[in-house]
Amino acid sequence: MSDAIAFKLNDKPVRLNVDGDRLLLWVLRTDLGLTGTKFGCGEGHCGSCTVLLNGVAVRSCLRKVKDVQDKEVVTIEGLSKEGKLHPVQQAFMEHDALQCGFCTPGMVLTAVGLLTKNPTPTREQIIRGMEQNLCRCGAHTRIVDAIQTAAGEMKGDRKSVV
Repeated sequence: MSDAIAFKLNDKPVRLNVDGDRLLLWVLRTDLGLTGTKFGCGEGHCGSCTVLLNGVAVRSCLRKVKDVQDKEVVTIEGLSKEGKLHPVQQAFMEHDALQCGFCTPGMVLTAVGLLTKNPTPTREQIIRGMEQNLCRCGAHTRIVDAIQTAAGEMKGDRKSVV
């Protein structure tokens, strides 16, 4: 059975006729061709499928598409604006915090959600805020450094905070 689902995706309105019980992850990847959102564990443990839902980082592998009706979804593809990387994306590049890149979209979006909620986190708060996103390459220290730098950039502090 198809449901009419309307939501905002990466600043653009989207209307779909899909089974409302389909997982948001598969609607994004399969129906909409946005493959930056990754399938990892499929159980919400790894964070590879993280997107922003009304500014909050959520696992798209656990979210039914009907749950985003009339809400705003941001994927990694929608984070940069007018060709300019988001400060978190830029900091990840500068700190080489994206080794294989598989976990990176989820890490970046989780970090954006964290910095939206707490613009001046301590190093410990960053570590706690990111501990539910898994990186098999071992870039965790560089990821934390990148988030600290992005926090400073987003506040208008141009120098690195690490």
